[in-house]
Amino acid sequence: MIRGLVGRKLGMTQFFNKSGNVVPVTVVEAGPCLILGLMEEPLKVKIGFEPVKESRVKKPALGFFKKINVAPVRLIKEFESTDNKDYQVGREIKADIFKPGDFVDVSAISQGKGFQGGMKRWHWAGGPKGHGSMHHRRVGSIGASADPSRTFKGTHMPGQMGNRKVTVQGLRIMAVDVDNNLLLIQGAIPGHKNSFITVNRSKKKVFRSLDEKPAAHVHKRNPMKQSKSKAKGKK
Repeated sequence: MIRGLVGRKLGMTQFFNKSGNVVPVTVVEAGPCLILGLMEEPLKVKIGFEPVKESRVKKPALGFFKKINVAPVRLIKEFESTDNKDYQVGREIKADIFKPGDFVDVSAISQGKGFQGGMKRWHWAGGPKGHGSMHHRRVGSIGASADPSRTFKGTHMPGQMGNRKVTVQGLRIMAVDVDNNLLLIQGAIPGHKNSFITVNRSKKKVFRSLDEKPAAHVHKRNPMKQSKSKAKGKK
């Protein structure tokens, strides 16, 4: 089975679980995705998402789609798979490969925030707040004149913020709408509305049923310590 899908972020809403608690979720349109190719070593599946007009596809890519007799798609990705025997080129894969309780890792291009200073980009504390400081939000010393006489690679500086690939791990799927190919994923995911995302099955967390109740926390008391009331001789 394929380990992930390509989707589109539709926005955020809220979901009421069986206990009646409100859970913030992100709605993701995951599929249907077309199978474009199968690889055996290593086991992978090449899939495409969202149909597109032929006039908007470059000629080399259009030749590839015509060769496999599949309608052109806008986005192509490869995902790991455990078994390809049930897959065929041209077949659709829908959101039903996931179920409520699965944990996933979501990757997308984060929202771009333009050129930002160090206090917003790296959470600098800033300089003295007095009127005579003249150094409230500016960059401090980044390379002494004698030693090291250069700026170290990786030094936090003002610059482009956002607009990079970000992966959020261990998010839980709260509900799956198979008819509309929608996933309700707990929490926020990177990217703006209508941006493309990839949803991969988590490698660190395993399925846990939504019906499972969290274990009650038991307060442990040190038997070697007395309570204040007993220390004062009260019963």
